[in-house]
Amino acid sequence: MVLTKEYRVCMPLTVEEYKIGQLYMIARHSLEQSEEGEGVEVVENKPCEDPVHGKGQYTEKHIHLSSRLPYWIQAICPRVFYVIEKSWNYYPYTLTEYTCSFIPKLNVLIKTKYEDNNGSTENCLDLSEEELKVRTVDHLDIAFDEVSAKHYKKEEDPKFYKSEKTNRGPLIEGWRETDRPIMCSYKVVHASFEVWGLQTKVEDFIQRGIREILLLGHRQAFAWVDEWHGMTLEDVRAYERQKQAETNDKIHNASGGANEAAGDAASQAIEGGDID
Repeated sequence: MVLTKEYRVCMPLTVEEYKIGQLYMIARHSLEQSEEGEGVEVVENKPCEDPVHGKGQYTEKHIHLSSRLPYWIQAICPRVFYVIEKSWNYYPYTLTEYTCSFIPKLNVLIKTKYEDNNGSTENCLDLSEEELKVRTVDHLDIAFDEVSAKHYKKEEDPKFYKSEKTNRGPLIEGWRETDRPIMCSYKVVHASFEVWGLQTKVEDFIQRGIREILLLGHRQAFAWVDEWHGMTLEDVRAYERQKQAETNDKIHNASGGANEAAGDAASQAIEGGDID
């Protein structure tokens, strides 16, 4: 059975403001996370169109992360390993798919919709009765849910950050009930890894990873609001192109050494039986 979770992430922004903040956050976050040949390589970024959702933007990325994975996953990965992300952004609706050519049974599908409310819509993405029966809902709080210690920065903590441009923040307990403006990112995540003996462990690992990324990314989008607030869509697209070029350069310049290190780590894991 596919593990299905719905994450609801509120932000002290409007849906229109978040459109700019999201693009800025993704571009900057991708660059910051791309070190030593690993990170997010942008392969394609172009306009697209859908008969239902209208005009949008299609992106394809290769996420290089071998040595960042637990040993029990590294043990089954080849030396050159990346996840393929394909995304269709028809704001305020987006569809994102993650696959891996090395592991054809791995599939993650994320459907997202943004609304100007505090997460109160019970079936925002029009799930079927069958999907609703197996769905679990997780309300993320960008201020009071903790990110891992390695990702924590006080200047990006919404409990302490105050925006000079918008006069929003710091966020206090119960802010989702009282703060205005407020919007919510509704994300339904279907994670599937149909390999006997590893399915439950991998699907749970994927969901935990996605939750951490969502929490960190949305905290950053708010903490960086004074840097992107007031940008036009054209401004943020230009910023996105600049950061994508810098990110790709980082990965290409150091990919050889990083891939060799990832392969050595996987070999050690296999030899040592460290797959727990």
